[in-house]
Amino acid sequence: MFAKPSLLALGAALGLTALLPSAADAHRRWLLPSATVLAGESDLVTVDAAASNGLFVFEHRPMPLDSLVVTGPDGEPVNPAILGSGAYRSVFDVPLAEQGTYRIALVSDGVMGSYSLNGERHRFRGATAELPADASDIRTSHNHSRTETFVTLGAPSTGALAPTNSGLEMVPVTHPNDIVAGEPAVMRFLLDGQPAADLEVEFVAGGTRYRDDPGIAMLRTDAEGRVTLEAGEPGMYYLEASSAQEALEGKPERRASYTAVLEFLPL
Repeated sequence: MFAKPSLLALGAALGLTALLPSAADAHRRWLLPSATVLAGESDLVTVDAAASNGLFVFEHRPMPLDSLVVTGPDGEPVNPAILGSGAYRSVFDVPLAEQGTYRIALVSDGVMGSYSLNGERHRFRGATAELPADASDIRTSHNHSRTETFVTLGAPSTGALAPTNSGLEMVPVTHPNDIVAGEPAVMRFLLDGQPAADLEVEFVAGGTRYRDDPGIAMLRTDAEGRVTLEAGEPGMYYLEASSAQEALEGKPERRASYTAVLEFLPL
């Protein structure tokens, strides 16, 4: 198994890339847990959700939590306790009542676009069926994003790690809470359940604010969607990948993104 190791929202402020950052948008989206590996009969982790330039620094904006999904070791949903949002971060607690691995994710999936009406250009989110009847030059983009991290109480388990086969996902080959600095960790990426081959993956250690060289490694998946992560020092690491597909045969443009925070533990 595992190797060790309404829908209409008009306004110029809303663009087609609101759910998926472009190359010009350097702000990274992340979930940072207070711990990733815990022991005992039960416990709790506090998670910060933010977007920022530096990793992991609170200096840009909080992440909204309306799309928060926590999956327990048995594959069933777990109810987090939302503590609130400030100017730079959102915070929530995840109760760990069962032994095993928890998957904590922010997942967005929706259609965005623009249309012309009475000589003006408008933007929207949601179904095109709700657009004005005389709307013209309708352009749509299907956007899917996933931001996640993993926490384990006791022994690692796999029940929460099954893919949903929707959007861009990471399926761990090396268990995400059994990663050690100095040893390779293998991850597999899927796009709608199929191997995401030749996908570019950004891999970088936290603490970029305190380094002249951010130390970003640009990796690529193989034909099976696999990529090997290697970290020389223990700590929290960030990875990001994205995929874009042009509109075909009446289907909207498809864009998908994935980000995760993984902890590399000391030997």
